[in-house]
Amino acid sequence: MIREILKLGNPELYEKSVEVTDADIPLLDSWITDLHDTLLDYRKRYGAGRAIAAPQIGVKKRLVYMLTDKQYVFINPVLEFPDDEMYEVLDDCMSFPGLCVRVMRYKRAIIRYKDRDMKPQSMFLEGDYSELLQHECDHLDGILATMR
Repeated sequence: MIREILKLGNPELYEKSVEVTDADIPLLDSWITDLHDTLLDYRKRYGAGRAIAAPQIGVKKRLVYMLTDKQYVFINPVLEFPDDEMYEVLDDCMSFPGLCVRVMRYKRAIIRYKDRDMKPQSMFLEGDYSELLQHECDHLDGILATMR
């Protein structure tokens, strides 16, 4: 189901999300479907959008959905940075369409997470994917790019 994306200034966007637990598993598929449908609707309207964090649709859980070459679900993601190399990017966001902000992001990251079957996974990220998932994980901590 397409959900409303919370916009810049909505106090809910600044709240820290809680971990997805075993008790949440029955809700997981509907959250993922809502994230998918909302992302595709945003793409149709704005011609952009690669990932969305659950708090952006009012679900205060540590859940990120990414749709690039394939579908990715990151449950309770944790980022690690293997080095200190950073670069400047123009960051945009579904919560403030049409606005870009300059931010510094780590060039490389490792994301540790659970997949949709709650199995532990990890992925090495570089460049665009590193920047993108730093942005989405910030949403889980109540941080928007405008605050960086």
